[in-house]
Amino acid sequence: QVQLVESGGGLVQAGGSLRLSCAASGRSFTNYAMGWFRQAPGKEREFVAHITWSGGATNYADSVKGRFTTSRDTAKDTVYLQMDSLKPEDTAIYYCAARRMYTNDYIYWGQGTQVTVSS
Repeated sequence: QVQLVESGGGLVQAGGSLRLSCAASGRSFTNYAMGWFRQAPGKEREFVAHITWSGGATNYADSVKGRFTTSRDTAKDTVYLQMDSLKPEDTAIYYCAARRMYTNDYIYWGQGTQVTVSS
């Protein structure tokens, strides 16, 4: 059974930092890309970043580029999202997800972790 479990969310002041973790289990993710998404109240879910499990190639939404960094530790089967210079508009539930390489659909999702940035 595939599981993605996020942790590390919380309340932080604007300008602060948080690091989210996503522990993956239940299968090999060698041929997968791991994505981070977020959903703010009343808004649609949006893409934040992704990283390929094997090569570590990354991509970011313009809104977080230069502030957020995603990485992975293949030995720990864990993906991270380092969030710096946080803004109130980063407040959302953050989800990690997995998709097979060269496909568009994320097929595995975590339960999400709340990030709240106060002004």
